[in-house]
Amino acid sequence: MTTAQRVGQLLMGGVSAAHPDQAQLATLRAHHVGSVMLTGRSTAGTTATRQVVDGFRGQADQVAGRRVGLLVSTDQEGGKVQVLTGPGFSVMPSGLTQGSWPTGTLRTRAAEWARQLKAAGVDLNLAPVADVVPAALGTRNLPIGSFQREYGHTADTVTSHTGAFAAGFAQSGVMTTLKHFPGLGRVIGNTDTTANVVDSVTTPTSSSLTPFRTGIQAGAPFVMISSAIYSKIDPQHLAAFSPTVIDHLLRGQLGFKGVVISDDLGNAVAVRSFTPAQRAVNFIAAGGDMILTVRPSTIPPMAEAIQTRMGQDASFRAKVDAGVRRILDAKHKAGLLDCR
Repeated sequence: MTTAQRVGQLLMGGVSAAHPDQAQLATLRAHHVGSVMLTGRSTAGTTATRQVVDGFRGQADQVAGRRVGLLVSTDQEGGKVQVLTGPGFSVMPSGLTQGSWPTGTLRTRAAEWARQLKAAGVDLNLAPVADVVPAALGTRNLPIGSFQREYGHTADTVTSHTGAFAAGFAQSGVMTTLKHFPGLGRVIGNTDTTANVVDSVTTPTSSSLTPFRTGIQAGAPFVMISSAIYSKIDPQHLAAFSPTVIDHLLRGQLGFKGVVISDDLGNAVAVRSFTPAQRAVNFIAAGGDMILTVRPSTIPPMAEAIQTRMGQDASFRAKVDAGVRRILDAKHKAGLLDCR
């Protein structure tokens, strides 16, 4: 792979699930972007979604070559966070409702939801939510609790039900993502809409890390990093830009060997004080692998900044190569990498 192609593997660009923008798709192709996220809301159903996905997957293959396929993801949690609906898709209840079911029921239903995503051409679900929202905080927790995205209010419930959700998806051959490490359950502000969101409670040994730790031990392929600040872990950096959070805690102490993906670094207010170039370089330097941006217009400066830093810094270049290998390994397991 050329340097540009390697950098492209580190990027996931947002594409409207209902009305893909051809100019945005052209930007993704021009920068060899290796993954896309279906965004917004679509009521078109599985067959129509598959046609959309096959359309830009085919275009991407013509640019990048058929050896490395495009990874397609979406947010299909349930409740108020379900991008894809319509014929062929079940209406998924909220995480809080799913958390009230027996784990066997959730696993069975999750396997069904995964088969629907697979039929639509989706390889990766940016779920389940592994954040633990204390009952005393509840809906005052704006990113998770206010939308009932959590499986429950204790680490035990969230651990058992994120595990059941992930197991059901694995059974049907769709990858999952534990999010938002090291947890958004104890904050007030939403990093999508608010700057300087701080968790002043979570420590490296908090019980709220149990869903992540257990999920990693079970073989979670992706973990998403939050853009909040964790003052008792690393008060100097957003988690997405923190070597302490990613390299030391997630990879070192929890032993995660899969793909570390960012939360949105394109449109989130939490990262707006950084240029797109700084966001990309800071995330990779901290140990991250895949940069998610819902704004394809940020991809050119991100890709350019990564390539520039690779030419200046051998240790950064090694991080890029390690990230590309982890992403290609995930693609291989998903049947998207032809090794012949």
